[in-house]
Amino acid sequence: MPIGQAKFGLLGGVVDPGKLELIETQTYSGAVSFVDFTSIQESRYNVHFMTFNNANFVSEQVPALQLYESGTLETAGVYQYAEQACQSNGTFTETSQTTSTFLGLGNYAIGASNGYCYLYNLGDSSKYSFISFHNVNTDADASPSEAVANFGSGVLPQASSVDGIRFTGAGGANLSSFNISLYGIAES
Repeated sequence: MPIGQAKFGLLGGVVDPGKLELIETQTYSGAVSFVDFTSIQESRYNVHFMTFNNANFVSEQVPALQLYESGTLETAGVYQYAEQACQSNGTFTETSQTTSTFLGLGNYAIGASNGYCYLYNLGDSSKYSFISFHNVNTDADASPSEAVANFGSGVLPQASSVDGIRFTGAGGANLSSFNISLYGIAES
């Protein structure tokens, strides 16, 4: 029996587990210090997926996330994350934080930062909220500039209901342009 028929027959209706369902896309050109997603449908989706394309900061910056817990932005040094940076010159570096005010999504970048992250358990008040991410940008500290790929994970290590996501720069520099989309993963 084809998978499509099995899904229909066993579950009594048509479902498409794993399907990305767009929640919101924000595109901008100008200068803003952050991008908020405040209607993330956390009670509907256990897994969220965010893409960021051509996220340009006014000055070199680390792309980062902060999370809203029951409508309040968590800005205390409670986030934890670890990442690996893979530079085009063959250099590999690790970064980790256990008392950060944000979830880092890479290293200091100049030019466009492009990537994605998965966010887990956001609406479940009995679980920690986790992320995993991958992005590529140009290393701000290299001369001449070099491409760098970053991957890693992070956690908000306190059981809470997360109902919003802020995309920002770790040092507070303004974004000059971006295209950011947030999706929910069906039946996750």
